[in-house]
Amino acid sequence: MDDQQPMTDELVCRRAKRERIRALGMQPYAERYERTHTPHEAAQLADDTPAVRIAGRVIALRWFGKLAFGHLADCSGKMQFALQRNVLAERFKDFEQCVDVGDFIGIEGRVFTTKTGEKTIDVQTWTFLSKALRNLPEKFHGMTDPELRMRRRYLEMITTPETMARFRDRTTIIRAIRAYLDGHGFMEIDTPVLTNKASGAMATPFVTQYHALDIEVYLRIAPETYLKRAIAGGFDKVYEFARSFRNEGIDPSHLPDFTLLEYYCAYWNYEDNMAFTERLLKHIVHELKGAYDVSYAGTQISFDGAWPRVTFRDLILRDAAIDIEACPTRETLLAAMADKNITFDDMSVIKGAGRATLIDLLYKKVSRPKLINPVFVTQHPIELSPLARRNDTNPNVVDRFQLVVNGWEIVNAYSELVDPLDQAERFAQQAAARAAGDAEAMQVDEDFLLCMEYGMPPISGWGMGVDRVVALLTDTHNLRDVILFPLLRPEA
Repeated sequence: MDDQQPMTDELVCRRAKRERIRALGMQPYAERYERTHTPHEAAQLADDTPAVRIAGRVIALRWFGKLAFGHLADCSGKMQFALQRNVLAERFKDFEQCVDVGDFIGIEGRVFTTKTGEKTIDVQTWTFLSKALRNLPEKFHGMTDPELRMRRRYLEMITTPETMARFRDRTTIIRAIRAYLDGHGFMEIDTPVLTNKASGAMATPFVTQYHALDIEVYLRIAPETYLKRAIAGGFDKVYEFARSFRNEGIDPSHLPDFTLLEYYCAYWNYEDNMAFTERLLKHIVHELKGAYDVSYAGTQISFDGAWPRVTFRDLILRDAAIDIEACPTRETLLAAMADKNITFDDMSVIKGAGRATLIDLLYKKVSRPKLINPVFVTQHPIELSPLARRNDTNPNVVDRFQLVVNGWEIVNAYSELVDPLDQAERFAQQAAARAAGDAEAMQVDEDFLLCMEYGMPPISGWGMGVDRVVALLTDTHNLRDVILFPLLRPEA
């Protein structure tokens, strides 16, 4: 117990009950309890099933003189129990004096159905398992503060079944993805979280010190270059659920630390990948929903049918009347944006931004929010894709697609660049942009270039923000609500 925490009446009373438990010869924090069923399983049993033993947290207690009812809950669900003074004798009094809502107990008894139709255990014996020293929040009013819900997620899970269901759905989604990839010949591998170079995406990294080696290292912003090394080493299909870190802003659809799923397949191109992506995502949606339609914040989103494909250039031309191919420099693009009166809420975002970052900002401003049903956005400008393969017909764009749903970029994928000389040239361009002040420009990764020089097969790679997909499919409007324990500022 933290000595800085105030000793409230609640704490004093519950501490006294803990000592009362010891005085009665019981252990307030038991070692184990042998169960025959979970509460959910017990609630399915026939009446008069004897010697049923369940355990869990007491989430409700109601006293009626010589009779008491309560509910015991665990992650499987809850079940009602009943205690009778004439059955338990002194143990009924001990229960009354020792047990509070929030405590963990084990009970054994016979199953019956009450007059209201609820399956119940008629308790013959009970065992104390663990004393809670604080009251649980009141179910309907105790967890209304959004920050408190994130900070005390364990309490929200106890008091709000929808929260527990949301995190079950997250596991269901991840399990479905993993099974689908495994079933199509992919192999799951692990790659480093601490890296010498922050490569694999255009983002600002977290920097830390590796004391044992006396070097500065980065938390990975993506697993991409290591997964591609695995393909160079001989694997055909690899994937990783990679916790990734980007030292950037927080908003409902962005988190600095997030779960990124990436996979890479030898001998595919980005069009093969688009077809596989559509099948994979439709499978996931149907596994969770039993249908291809999803409701998000009142908006109906259909994953059914063939998903349209539109080029990056055509989108911006349609939505901003700006032809990005007619704006070959940062200055010409800024002039075109000024001519169309296109501004940003925070104009500082364009300070020092290169042409590639400006194009990305423009797209996110004028086009992305309008894309509701799944859309494949293709043929990105080459400056936005330092690791993607140059298109054979138009050298100014790359063979890349993004899957956008409800204004969120769900998937980013390429035909991968496997030409080491082209890659070296693009790394040099990124280095120049970085030197000019673009903090998101990619660092030169000499070790990855060395790997490329030994030869790589044709590859198509793919990345998906797992948290965004979970939020979309569970109608959750802030990514931190699909993270079990999101990082917050310390409490004062």
